[in-house]
Amino acid sequence: MSQTGNDWQPAVAAEPEEHHYLSHREILIVLFGLMTGVLLSALDQSIVGTALPRIVSELGGLDKLAWVVTAYLLTATAATPLWGKISDLYGRRPIFQAAIVIFLVGSALCGLSQNLPQLIAFRAFQGIGGGGLMSIALAIIGDIIPPRERGRYQGYFGAVFGVSSVAGPLLGGWFTDGPGWRWIFYINLPVGIAALVVTTMALKLPAVRREHRIDFLGAALIVGSVAALLLYLDWAGTEYGWLSPLALALLVAGIIGTILFVFVESRAAEPIIPLRLFQNPIFAVGNLYGFLAGIAMFGAIIFLPFYLQIVMGMSPTESGLAMLPAVLGILTTSIVTGQLITRTGKYKIYPIIGAAVLVVALLLMSRLQVDTPYWQLAIFMLTFGAGLGCTMQTITTAVQNAVEFRDLGVATGATTFFRQMGGTIGAAIFGAILSNRLAVHLAEQLGPMATAMPNGRAIDTGNIQAIHQLPPAIQIPVLEAFTNALDDVFLVGVPIVALALLVALFLKEVPLRTGKARAVGEPASAEALSAGL
Repeated sequence: MSQTGNDWQPAVAAEPEEHHYLSHREILIVLFGLMTGVLLSALDQSIVGTALPRIVSELGGLDKLAWVVTAYLLTATAATPLWGKISDLYGRRPIFQAAIVIFLVGSALCGLSQNLPQLIAFRAFQGIGGGGLMSIALAIIGDIIPPRERGRYQGYFGAVFGVSSVAGPLLGGWFTDGPGWRWIFYINLPVGIAALVVTTMALKLPAVRREHRIDFLGAALIVGSVAALLLYLDWAGTEYGWLSPLALALLVAGIIGTILFVFVESRAAEPIIPLRLFQNPIFAVGNLYGFLAGIAMFGAIIFLPFYLQIVMGMSPTESGLAMLPAVLGILTTSIVTGQLITRTGKYKIYPIIGAAVLVVALLLMSRLQVDTPYWQLAIFMLTFGAGLGCTMQTITTAVQNAVEFRDLGVATGATTFFRQMGGTIGAAIFGAILSNRLAVHLAEQLGPMATAMPNGRAIDTGNIQAIHQLPPAIQIPVLEAFTNALDDVFLVGVPIVALALLVALFLKEVPLRTGKARAVGEPASAEALSAGL
């Protein structure tokens, strides 16, 4: 990049002159290998959500729900930029396959868990591998497809997410109702083995070996600071109070860890996230947008199955089917926006539209009632999915187009990192809000019976079967309290996405590269610029 006065100018040719993109046929072969690995990550995100209510019913209470999700997101988030950096140094395919192997070992251990602490620990291990699946796949896409053409192939990945989003809830529900929730983890094993075979045969990429020095101190600091922040959000919100000594110690540790991380990265020979990238406004604005959108995205995806199963009384399988409108919205808009980006070369409008649609969807979902008909909820979910489809890949395309080719892996990893960081924090925040607001609404609805019913037993709000077996005089107020608490969760997401909408307005739009390599610093032709190329 270059500076001209106060105007930032992108490096017109971020790839070296000798870089060549693949042909359409070669791209399809590589994509087939990538999609098997991406299927693992996408399937895990959709299959676990449907089974969460049953898992916490068997292994623990509702107050520990957030950590079944955030343990995975924590390590996946912290590992994502490291995977990107390592793949830049050692080559994409072997590192992609290493991520698959770690993910499979973690999946097997999750299925063998005997209590909630074990499941949380193994989900954290699984997340280490999961952090590499998506970020490295997206980096490989950046290697082989020019930015202007990526929308053409976005539909293939949209199909993977669509299939996994449909198959995930259905398989999650079927396994939970049938052989048991443990099979939502065991199913990853045959898929992962197939992914290893396919990537070995189909993922033919040139080997890359460079002089390197891995920034292990930076990796440790990022894990420690993120963990401290998440523990603060979870424990302070539910157990210790926001201003208790332990909570404040965690908050201070998170802040100090972040400051030390910035200090270390500014001096590291091979930083996990080169700080110079933040001088690029597209990188900075795009990742801030992804962080904010991720907060709201994970919050809604995690808690919608609870409304379907607890309030609407659906089985896990039925709730999986009921999530199809959201899947349809994601699939449709991701394919359409991808095609439009390829045709026009313009991308800025889609994050703006996506955030605006998400605001509307969250406002609609914040008005759910116990007796809301499903057709209305389906419209709300369709709207929510449509908003997500406009945002999921657009930011990645913009960032990859704006950085130099040598930074492609680390920039892609950073983009995935900030989106997952938002999701991790969102899951923790919304989990704390749900627990706190549920206690408040139960007290409003039931008074003294919120903590002890006439038989002396407390209401087990983390056990779906127990809620459905309550006498109607108590069950209806409990469902009202659950619905009101979920409404509060969705309402909190509205200003966050509104802020993302504001951020999107500052996203710069630069011409998307078409794949004709130029030497760095060589200006684009006037004809290319005027054509939006």
